[in-house]
This record gives sequence, C-alpha cells and structure tokens, in this order.
Amino acid sequence: MRTTLVRIGVAAASAALLVTSAATATTASASGSKPHKPVVKSNAVGAPFNLDVFHGKIYVADGFSNTVGVLQSNGSIKTVIAKATGTSGIAHSKNGRYRAYTYTVGGEEAITASGLKIRGPLGKRVTADTLAYEKAKNPDQKLTYGPQSTDACVVGALGPAYTGLVDSHAYSVAAYRDGWVVADAGANALFTVDNRGKVKTLAVLPAHPYRITAEAAAELGLPDCTIGVTYRFEAVPTDVEVGKDGFLYVTTLPGGPESLALGARGKLFRVNPRSGAIKEIAHGFSGATNLAIAKDGTIYVAEYFAGAISAVRKGKVKKYLSLHNVVAVEWDGKALWAGTTVNLDPSQPAVPGTIVKIVNGKASHHTKVKH
Repeated sequence: MRTTLVRIGVAAASAALLVTSAATATTASASGSKPHKPVVKSNAVGAPFNLDVFHGKIYVADGFSNTVGVLQSNGSIKTVIAKATGTSGIAHSKNGRYRAYTYTVGGEEAITASGLKIRGPLGKRVTADTLAYEKAKNPDQKLTYGPQSTDACVVGALGPAYTGLVDSHAYSVAAYRDGWVVADAGANALFTVDNRGKVKTLAVLPAHPYRITAEAAAELGLPDCTIGVTYRFEAVPTDVEVGKDGFLYVTTLPGGPESLALGARGKLFRVNPRSGAIKEIAHGFSGATNLAIAKDGTIYVAEYFAGAISAVRKGKVKKYLSLHNVVAVEWDGKALWAGTTVNLDPSQPAVPGTIVKIVNGKASHHTKVKH
C-alpha cells in the first residue's frame, strides 16, 4: 500500500485521539450489564500486536521487545522466541506441532523483509517470504486506487490514480487446516502458506472508496477542487480469524490518514476460503486492528484510534469496552482478552502496555503483576 501501515503500538500522533486509560477503562456488555474495569493480568509488554490462546495459555507477539512470549501467573512474560525482529502475529496449529509468527523489517520508506516464520517438530524451521511473493505476483496490481478524477487541480493535491504497488507487511496469522492464513497489510491481501513455506493468494481486499467532504478537505488542508471527489483508499487487512462456520473474518484499516474529519472507516469482512469471495459484514470502525470471535458468534473488534472494543452481532456494531491503546483481542473459550500498547506521546500520561481479561461482563479475579 502507498501509505505504509503505521506501527500501531507506537504511533504518537494517534494518542491525542484517545482519552481513557487502562486503569480507568469501563465496559458494558451488549446486553446492558453493569460497567466494570477490565483486570490487568500483565504490564510487562510494550506492543502486544496479537494474542493467541493455545492449551489454555496466552501467547503474545510483542513488536516492542521483538519477542514472542507466554503469559505467566505472576504477570511476567516468559520468552519462547527471542530475536523475533518485527514480529506482530502469532498462531499455533491445532495439533500443537507447529508455531508460526509474522515479521516485517523496514519502515515507511522501504520494507526490506516480510513473511511468516514457521517452527515445527524436531527443530524444523521454515520461512515463507511474502515480500518475494509480492514482488513476483503483486496480487492487487489490477485494482485502481487514488482519486477518481483527472482534473489537474485534484491530481496536484492528491496525486494521480495508481494501481496496486509492490509492498508486503505480513501482520497477522491464523492456523487454517494444515497450514496458515496471513493477513498482509502491505499487499492488501490474504495469503495461504503451507508448512513448506509455499505462498498463494487467497483473496485481495476491495478498495475503500471515500467521497471527500468540505469538512475533510478543510481538515486535511486540501483545495476546494477536491470536494466531492471520490478517493479509492487501499484496504489494509490487520487481522484474520477462522469462524466456527469455516469462513475467515478479516478487519481492515483504510490505507490513508486516520482523521476525525474522515470518520470511522474501518471494516469487517467475511471471506470464503474456498472461493475467495468477500462480503462486508460491518463497518464504521476507527482503527480496526484486531478481532476475536466468541463461542456465541459475537465478533469483538479492537479499535485502536477510538480507544475501544466493539461487539458485532448480525452486522450490528455496539461499543463494548473503552480501553486506551487497545490493539489486540482474543477469545479463550470463556473470556475475552485484550492487549494495549505503551504510550510514547510525551504530551499524554505515561502508561505501560498491558494484557487484560474480561469475563462475560464481569471482572475476573485480580492477579498480581510484575513491575
């Protein structure tokens, strides 16, 4: 994508949009139960971009410490994979024989490496190179992004329309059948990866069209000629989960500025893993960075820029939880877990990254955490 995915956990500019903190966050279930505070189980993380539940344990891909770890009962994080540079996603195969994590190296100027690292039995290690695959295939090259106008004034302000660029940012991963599905925030696509490291395109996410309003033009300092012009933003997949129905569920950010004037434009899609067919099932999220699916079918979406978790039932979106810097959510079969990032904005109060737990509208028992 043209605008590289913000390193979500450490984007200081976003902090001004968030007004609550983990210590003061409140929640109410969609059924209207009494608000409560989520319980902090650990504050020993920096950027817990993704959580994974395996054999009752909570695993975390921490992009701040570049490690994959597992939550301990005292709140500490035991490292299971060190030197996982650029990690953001973690998953385990159902049979427990394989563990996989995503990684991306580089910055906004250039991504130099990205992919999925797979660890298997007998010390087997495989790397699936999604950047190399993107350079060879570029799955969204037929999609057109940018302004739907050739007016010189519009092009001068917004740039010309363009087709999908070569970019890879393997962000999240889910175990699927005998392999994996990767949400690639640079390629704007879902990839399947087998345990030999072979990459294939499963689906390309559709562009996010937005009609520029007078308010948005003023907010972004755009000339009046852009008002009323539709701009096709790139869809940026941030998480993928497998539902009980066998379908894949995907959150996306719009590949452009996260501005209050532009509104909440994140989306939730359902993808048929057999055909690659895509259907939008909810929208209106502000920084949809992660999702979790509960046993009753409720889908929880982490909205980083809103500092909130929303609950989606039958396409209807309701606020579930206010939580500062929330970046990840996961369901353990009985309870919802969430990860929040450190706050690096010097104008805002310093807060640590955390892992918190919420149980069916009631707070779980407190656990001492390591400082």
